[in-house]
Amino acid sequence: MFAKPVRGRTTAAAEGDVVVLLIGMRINHFRGVHHWLPVFMAMLRMLRELGRDRSRGLLAHTLLTGSPRTYYVVQYWESKEKLYAYAAAPDMFHRTAWATLNRKERKSRGHVGLWHETYIVPEGSYEAIYADMPVRGLAAATGVLPVEGRGRSAADRLAHRSGARTRPGTD
Repeated sequence: MFAKPVRGRTTAAAEGDVVVLLIGMRINHFRGVHHWLPVFMAMLRMLRELGRDRSRGLLAHTLLTGSPRTYYVVQYWESKEKLYAYAAAPDMFHRTAWATLNRKERKSRGHVGLWHETYIVPEGSYEAIYADMPVRGLAAATGVLPVEGRGRSAADRLAHRSGARTRPGTD
């Protein structure tokens, strides 16, 4: 929130494919706080859990709100395999939270809505530029470079190839 801007034009230092998960909730009935508050708190707990163990693959995340009813997280992952592994890991909170949610959902009568979208973006299909901005988004996940490191135009940055088609360690 109080991060200092990086002066000038920069870009993300991403190499290979990029994995982006958008995940969120919508409060359908504000008065059903005992239905939606645990969902909100579970997301925060999962983010803390992932923050304590970087080997799980979450590189960076941003919490956002679309309205007083809608909250979501943009997440950048090291690989789709690490995302899948976290979601299915019996020793991680996601598995417990998902089972609890599915059990309670039958009784909640639609008090809270959930959604997620996962994107595997191939190298050469993403571009990022930041001008006098604190590090955020893809740059927060992968590092920041002067824009000239990838080219002066969007077309140049989209044409960049790292030589590796996927992130290291995802073979």
